[in-house]
Amino acid sequence: MSGGRVAGGLRHGRLTLGARGPVPADVAWGRYDDPGLWAGWAPHIRRVEAPPRLAAGAGGRVHGPLGVRVRFVVTAVDRPRRRWAWRVHAGPLVLRLEHGVDAGMDVGVHAGVHGAGAGTGATTGAGSRTWLVLHGPLPVLLAYAPLAWWSLRRLVTLPRLRLPAGGAR
Repeated sequence: MSGGRVAGGLRHGRLTLGARGPVPADVAWGRYDDPGLWAGWAPHIRRVEAPPRLAAGAGGRVHGPLGVRVRFVVTAVDRPRRRWAWRVHAGPLVLRLEHGVDAGMDVGVHAGVHGAGAGTGATTGAGSRTWLVLHGPLPVLLAYAPLAWWSLRRLVTLPRLRLPAGGAR
């Protein structure tokens, strides 16, 4: 985690999280690329209003518990490298999130290695590793980190998704 500028009275920074699991990288990426599947692996998401695939410039809404809704805009998608980024708006609060999925259980993505060049080293083993770099107010990042890590873990470990509407994929 790193800290930086102060905006709106809150220190802003960056936090990196990651999880490994047996789900193949292409399957884990597909769970990101289809926003309709997010509720199946992210327990805090009830449903998503968005286009059926991630696309730079596309926006939508994520619906959470207790009527919480946040707007988002996808800022970048790199399907061949299984990377994407988005900006989330909740009232005056703005978070930037960068996501990636790497093939193999032992890959070169660690704290301090972020974004475009991350995880391009050799891979071994089966499964995948997913990572998330969060940018925003540090108190918000720290509060969200446990839930975000749990979601990442589910992304790469659940053999099948159970969607809130009752369907499984």
